[in-house]
Amino acid sequence: MTLKIAVDPESGTAPYEQLRTQISEQARSGALPVGYKLPTVRGLAEELGLAANTVAKAYRTLEADGVIETRGRNGTFIAAAGDTADRNAATAARDYAQHAHRLGLSRARALELAQDAVRAVYTG
Repeated sequence: MTLKIAVDPESGTAPYEQLRTQISEQARSGALPVGYKLPTVRGLAEELGLAANTVAKAYRTLEADGVIETRGRNGTFIAAAGDTADRNAATAARDYAQHAHRLGLSRARALELAQDAVRAVYTG
C-alpha cells in the first residue's frame, strides 16, 4: 500500500486542503491502514513540489482531526481514526445543539440549519 496524492495547482481548493482531504479519505476507506507510516513533511513536500509549510499545515489539521498521530522521531502514522472522528463529531454536534438552544432556536430550525451546513460542505 502506498500513499497516492495528486495536487491540482489549477484547483480552487488550497493545496493543503487537497492533501488533507486525500489522506483523510484514504485513511477512512482503509486504503491507508492504521499504523501506515506517512512520509516526512519535507519528503512529501519535495515529492509533491509543495512548500514544507503546506504539508505541515495539512498534517497538523489531520492530527487535530484524529486521522494521523505523530510519534516524535519515529514519524507520523495513520491513527485508528474512526472512534476519534466519531467522538469529535459528536462533541461538535452537541456543542452546536447547546448553542442553538441558548439562541432560542426551535429544534426544527436548528436541524434545518445543520442540514444546510452539511449540504454546503459535502457538495461545495
